[in-house]
Amino acid sequence: TFYYVMELLSGIDMETLVKRFGPIEPERAVYMLTQACHSLHEAHCRQLIHRDIKPANLFVCEYGEDRDFVKVLDFGLVKHDKAGDETDPALTREGSITGTPAYLYPEAITGTSPVDHRSDIYSMGCVAYWLLTGELVFPAQTPMAMLTQHATAQPVPPSRRSELEIPEGLDDLVLRCLAKQPVDRPDGAEE
Repeated sequence: TFYYVMELLSGIDMETLVKRFGPIEPERAVYMLTQACHSLHEAHCRQLIHRDIKPANLFVCEYGEDRDFVKVLDFGLVKHDKAGDETDPALTREGSITGTPAYLYPEAITGTSPVDHRSDIYSMGCVAYWLLTGELVFPAQTPMAMLTQHATAQPVPPSRRSELEIPEGLDDLVLRCLAKQPVDRPDGAEE
């Protein structure tokens, strides 16, 4: 009999957390995002790119006496960083896009840059935006319209869309994570 064992988690994913309770205070959001970045850094050090970072895949739970303990879930779309150029049409089906439109990095849409660890940084910027504002970076009527905005539109700073007071440094960091060009984003999750 084949089977696998999974850890039973008690908590809530970040998507449900914000939908149920509204935007998260900046200090708490930073605390949770820092933990997610630690996990991503560990994956990136092993040349693994998650490719589906989104609030539903970030689970906030209790771990002993620790509250807001974050687990990064669902490595089902993981790609090895040295597995080949994802933009090569011989390796991917024409027109295929892997990931969730609301959190998808521009290079997956345009194909102008290779997908690498900085792609996950873009998605983390989208998650931070969600936590701080309770809104998507680019709300749109259709997935295609949303993808177009991720590829071309500049985001409104989270501080202008949140009911919470967001420090300027945090606002700037989120916008850096959301840079269209990977080279303009923080170089890695550790940074």
